[in-house]
Amino acid sequence: MRFRLIRNISLGVVSLSLLLLSACEMFEVHPYDGKLSGALQVNQRNIAQIEEAFKGKDTIRYAFISDSQRWYDELEAFVVHSNMRDDLDFIIHGGDIADFGLTKEFLWQRDILEKSKHPYVVVIGNHDYLANGDEIYKKVFGPLNFSFIAGHTKFLCLNTNALESNYSESIPNFDFIKQERTKDSGEYANTVVIMHAQPTSEQFNNNVADLFQYSINQFPNLLFCAHGHGHNYKEVDIFEDGIIYYQVPNIGKRQYILYTITKDSYDYELVTY
Repeated sequence: MRFRLIRNISLGVVSLSLLLLSACEMFEVHPYDGKLSGALQVNQRNIAQIEEAFKGKDTIRYAFISDSQRWYDELEAFVVHSNMRDDLDFIIHGGDIADFGLTKEFLWQRDILEKSKHPYVVVIGNHDYLANGDEIYKKVFGPLNFSFIAGHTKFLCLNTNALESNYSESIPNFDFIKQERTKDSGEYANTVVIMHAQPTSEQFNNNVADLFQYSINQFPNLLFCAHGHGHNYKEVDIFEDGIIYYQVPNIGKRQYILYTITKDSYDYELVTY
């Protein structure tokens, strides 16, 4: 009797273990799952390609998109559309590539962008911070703050999602901005600043908004700033200093901004595809 009881308990434990293992294989919903496959450190790879291909080029043209987190079909349609353009040099994604910070979201959207014939970089958005999304972002795309030079223009790409990080770190990172002011000196003539959330946004640490604007104005010939987050098209001189902040619509609206930058000026167009 005792043997039968122990045997039944043992069989029950084995059955429960098999059930749990089976469930783990069927569902992958844990937001902290960090299993990664495919291309990693994508920004660094593509930055090397951009800087090499367009070094010293007098005119560069790029597409600025953002907030693709729940619009997979529209993002795929953008890639198809942009692949038909031979006048594009590269693509910048302004953040919120994920909606809930899940590993699968980053990988699915990355895999769509990997079908592009143009190199691309992705800035971190506030939704990309959810769960441990910022850690997944760093593995898939790279550092939260980065820069690159294309033609005669330096692109300063910044993490501005202070609220989502609970103000636990310096956002914007003024140490990074200061270092970038002296880095690559003499190698570029213009500057463009890319971010996800602009000053005055609830995500931005607006206690340092004036210092932020002063700091980026120290870079050579600051042309403009571009961001996502607002999901609609907008252009505003936030600080009334002549520097326009361009807000690109979410990709669900099937729109992007096409920028053309020459040696010391720029032009732009809101494109619907």
